[in-house]
Parts: sequence; structure tokens; C-alpha cells
Amino acid sequence: MPRHDHQLHEGDSLRAAARERLVAGGEQWTGMREAVFDALAGFTQPASAYDIAEAVSKAQGRRVAANSVYRILDLFVGSNLARRVESANAYVANAHPDCLHDCIFLICDSCGQTVHLDDDKLSGGVRDAAASAGFTAPRPVIEVRGTCGDCDAE
Repeated sequence: MPRHDHQLHEGDSLRAAARERLVAGGEQWTGMREAVFDALAGFTQPASAYDIAEAVSKAQGRRVAANSVYRILDLFVGSNLARRVESANAYVANAHPDCLHDCIFLICDSCGQTVHLDDDKLSGGVRDAAASAGFTAPRPVIEVRGTCGDCDAE
């Protein structure tokens, strides 16, 4: 993938960018999808579907089932609005849903902090290695577990 600049969104700008991306893909931006996206974007660390369902339930004053949240999260991942942290079975909002990048996550085993990097050179190497083994990997996800600088300093 060629290197390019992109805008990182937050708050209302992130919600608007997510809505625009979803609608451009032919999907509807419903009240429940907005509530799930807002809850997901409100977490500072990867959140499970259960965490998100609990946050939406509190915000709406009614019980929201995790199964409904899972379906919406699957849609969000497929539409590039969210990323799935496989090893944690959790999700993070994509701060630039208008750009397609491979996922590289740095995950702290001590505090759970997760940093998302865009490094197409690194993931391109993974893609090339896969191709040399006769495997196609259009969007690899790389997760690196270790200790963040804050926890390492303690």
C-alpha cells in the first residue's frame, strides 16, 4: 500500500466519519448502531461486546443483549469502523475509517493498553512472506504482546 496522510477523527468528527463510511457502503446508520459506536469510541482500551452492551444498556436505561452488539461489531469491522483485537476478543474504534490499513496492535500484558500502528512496510513484508508460501493475506492483523513503556518503567 502506498504511504499517504490521513485524518484521525475523534468525538463528533469520528461519529460523522463512521456514519459516512457506513452509509457509503450501503448500510443504514440506525440509533442502535450509533449507540454501539459511541460506546465503543468511549473506551480508552479494547472493549468486549459485553462491555459495550453494558455501556449502551446504562446509557439507554434498558437491557441491550451482547448478541445484538456482536452483530453490529461484525458489521463495523467489515465496514472499517472498528478493529478486532483477536487475542483479547475485544474491539477498538478505528480513528480513520476512511482509510484501509493493515492492523498492527501493540498490547501491554500488564495494563492492557493497546496501541494501533499503521506500518504498511511491516505488514507488506508479512503479506510478501505469505505470498511466497502460496498464501494470500489481503489484510493481515499483527498483534505484539509485551510491556508498554509506562509499565516497564515501574
